[in-house]
Amino acid sequence: MWDKTLIKNKVQDLALWGNPPAFDDKLHVGRPNIGNRQHLIERINDILDRRWLSNDGQYVQELERRVADFVGVKHCIATCNSTIALEIVIRALGLTGEVIVPSFTFIATVHPLQWQQITPIFCDIDPQTHALDPRRLEEMITPMTTGIIGVHIWGRPCAIDDLKLIARRRDLKLLFDAAHAFGCSRDGRMIGGFGDAETFSFHATKFFNTFEGGAVVTNNDGLAAKVRLMRNFGFAGYDNVVHIGTNGKMSEVSAAMGLSSLECLGEFIAVNRHNYQLYCQNLAGLPGVSLIAYDLEEKNNFQYIVLEINEKIAGISRDHLMELLHRENVLARRYFYPGCHRMEPYASCYPGAKRFLPATEQLIERVLTLPTGTAISDTDIITICQIIHLAVTHGEEITERLRSIKTTLRTTGVSPWVKASQPKAGKRVLI
Repeated sequence: MWDKTLIKNKVQDLALWGNPPAFDDKLHVGRPNIGNRQHLIERINDILDRRWLSNDGQYVQELERRVADFVGVKHCIATCNSTIALEIVIRALGLTGEVIVPSFTFIATVHPLQWQQITPIFCDIDPQTHALDPRRLEEMITPMTTGIIGVHIWGRPCAIDDLKLIARRRDLKLLFDAAHAFGCSRDGRMIGGFGDAETFSFHATKFFNTFEGGAVVTNNDGLAAKVRLMRNFGFAGYDNVVHIGTNGKMSEVSAAMGLSSLECLGEFIAVNRHNYQLYCQNLAGLPGVSLIAYDLEEKNNFQYIVLEINEKIAGISRDHLMELLHRENVLARRYFYPGCHRMEPYASCYPGAKRFLPATEQLIERVLTLPTGTAISDTDIITICQIIHLAVTHGEEITERLRSIKTTLRTTGVSPWVKASQPKAGKRVLI
């Protein structure tokens, strides 16, 4: 339990009042996990010795087999990144016309549709799950609709069964963007085997990474064969192009990183779970600040620490809290601000979209993600939580201070805290 008297006496210690930040180095959301370096270097040396750097070498093939086994699907096709994975599988599924997607997602869920002249139709979300609301989805279907893309946001499965029923009843293709959900399960079954296909992201910011990479996973033999062709220019053997394609292959070095990361997967998840529980413990009961919950009966990767800030209750807005944390070198992020429907070209194409997305509009003003992973310590997490406690306990004072700084900067061009806040030696921990 926090000592409210001590907290009240320490608000002036914040960097906002010209003190050095709590952290000398910036704490990022999604700082890469690095597995066993020795094993990675051994694999890279082997790659260099064999001089087979790309084009489905032994490490890509091994990674595909191991990911397929881990997920429990028949096929895994590794790609250079998850955006290309989506582009390829969207085309392989024959999607055209309109496809329904959430706006509360990373822009890479939507761009692969527009890139292929398919119209993304933004559907609102369930405010509890942050994923597509099946009840609203039915209202968005038109004769032009050919598919649905569900997103397992934060690694928590979306309404898979409801979406399957709708897709089956309306004869639509069903694709899942599982960029957040590697290592997660639904009803004991691993994410990756649902719908017509699912796509993973193995980007550096994901808890499991291949430096840069992604994958299409599916149990559909014909679809897998088509995706594999399309990933390699449509080649079916030497000098034999049989299908339109692109260059979406994963490199051997990326696959080597993936195999090394797989060896440490249990460790990465254990650290993430510990960090999540520590955040839960230290933020419990804080008014207006809620941490999203994971179903502990299922497998989770716990790679996102997601807060919802209710300004009316917390006494401070999400954006002011984020600015306060940034001044302490805690680079909290506003996922997925401002929403895909507010970004181009979609903002110009659908200027009235927000009227149909009330839950999305509310959530994008409340969500804040915090640092986690193997690069952050328990002391770091406790300090971050203490800063958040200070923010809520002194929300009005901090908000006024931020507004005053902005007013001074706007009228004079000089921030009043610049000189006083130059970094000093040592690291300040708010305890």
